[in-house]
Amino acid sequence: MKLASITAHRISVPLLRAFTTAVRSAVELETVIVELRDDAGLSGWGEAPISVVTKTTTNAVIASVEGPLWSLFASADSVEHALERLEQSREPSVARAAVDCALHDLAAQQAGISMSEFLGGQPAGTPIHVTTDMTLSVAAPEELAATARHHVSEGFDCLKVKLNAEGDPLAAMVAVRAAVGKETILRVDANQAFTPEQAITFIRGLEKANVGVEFVEQPVAAADWAGLAKVSGAVGLPIMADESVWTCADLDLLLERNAASMINIKLAKTGGIRHARRLADRAADAGLGVVVGCMLESSVGIAAAAAFASTLPVMAQDLDGGLWLAASPVSGGAQYRRSEIWLSPAPGLGITGLSWPRSSGTASSIGQ
Repeated sequence: MKLASITAHRISVPLLRAFTTAVRSAVELETVIVELRDDAGLSGWGEAPISVVTKTTTNAVIASVEGPLWSLFASADSVEHALERLEQSREPSVARAAVDCALHDLAAQQAGISMSEFLGGQPAGTPIHVTTDMTLSVAAPEELAATARHHVSEGFDCLKVKLNAEGDPLAAMVAVRAAVGKETILRVDANQAFTPEQAITFIRGLEKANVGVEFVEQPVAAADWAGLAKVSGAVGLPIMADESVWTCADLDLLLERNAASMINIKLAKTGGIRHARRLADRAADAGLGVVVGCMLESSVGIAAAAAFASTLPVMAQDLDGGLWLAASPVSGGAQYRRSEIWLSPAPGLGITGLSWPRSSGTASSIGQ
C-alpha cells in the first residue's frame, strides 16, 4: 500500500437551530473534511471542525494538511508507518486529528474490518451502537425546560445543559429537573463560565436543592488549575475537565492537583485516536471517569469518535454534534437513531463519499 493523495474539503453546513454556549453562538458548521486515498483506490476520511474552541482557522487547517502533514507521511510505506511519522508533528491538534482518523479509516478498510473492530471492539457481524446525551443550549429557564421535555419525548434519557454565569443558573437547572422528572440523567456544562467562588455557590445550590446532576463540566477557566482543584475539593458532585485537558501532560497536571474526577476526551483536542487511547488508558489507570465528546462536527468526526467510544466502558457519551446539522455532508457511515449512534458494519467508517446536500464546499488536492 502507498498513499496516493490527500484532499481537504472546505465545508459549510447550516444548523437546525442556533448552538449557544458560554463562549460562542453558531448557526452553521464550518469544517474541513480530509479524504486520504491509497494507490488501490480506497479513501479514508477524517474531520477538522473549526471554532474558537479548536483554536485555528479553515485556511490554517488546509495549509497544515496539504503542507507539513502531507510532506511528513506521504512517502510512508504503510499506514502504521504514516501514523508513527504523524507522532512527530506539532501542527494544530484538530488538523492532526483529521489526518489520524483518515489513516485509521484507511487501515481498517485495508484490513477488511470495521473501525470499531480495528480499534479493539466487537467483531464484524455484531450490530454496534453507542448512546449519546443531547445538549441544551444556553437559554432562559422556561425555554430550557420546554426543550428538555421535547428531547425526552424524542427518547433521550440523558441531557447536558449548557449554562453561563448570567441570570440564575440554579433556577435553570431546577426548572429542567421539574420538567423531565427524576429518571432523566442531567449533566451541566459551564464551558469555563464561572469563577471558582461562583462555581462552588452554584454547585452547592444544586446539592442543597437535590436537583440530581451526574457531573459538572469545566466550571472554571481552562488554565485555572488551582480554581478547578478548589471547586473539586469544596463540593460533592463530580467535576469533569474538558477544555483543561488536551494532552497526557495536561492529565498529569490534573492528577497532581487532584483537580477533577472525570475528563472529556475529544479527538479534535488530542490530535486523533492514537493519543485519545493513551489519554483514556492513563485516566482509567488513575481511577478517573471518561466520557468521549465532540465539537460541533459532522458525522465524519462523530463516526470516528463513536468507534473509539465503542471500545470503552459503556455509558452515555457526549456525541450529539451531528444532530445539530441540517444535513450530513457525507453518505454512509454511522447513523443517528435518536439517542443511539449505530456504527456502519462496512470496512472502516463505512463512508462512501461526499453528498453535500444543502451545504457548500470547495476542495483542493495534493498527490504524489
